[in-house]
Amino acid sequence: MLLINCPYCGVAAEETELHAGGEAHLKRFGPDSSDDDFTGYLFHRENPKGVHFERWRHVNGCGKWFHAARCTNTLEVFGTYSAQTTEPPKDLLDTLRAKRPGFKWRNIA
Repeated sequence: MLLINCPYCGVAAEETELHAGGEAHLKRFGPDSSDDDFTGYLFHRENPKGVHFERWRHVNGCGKWFHAARCTNTLEVFGTYSAQTTEPPKDLLDTLRAKRPGFKWRNIA
């Protein structure tokens, strides 16, 4: 079972108290976007074997959305942070690079 710390209320919650919301840091496009941009937003997702950035909601707690960095291979959770940030915090990226040399995700390396 996953234990994920909620960055808002500080609770180390079991995954049964949370709801996964898919990939984090997706760029959303408005009504004036091209068909290619909108198609990419709807259907193209990363599905790596390794480190992945995901959205989670603390359903049975504070109810807030947050982001988590997690390895899909080992289920190790590297850290969590506010959903209002546009990219992962530097300290979390430093931790990932130290534990996983050669780490790469989308345009983050």
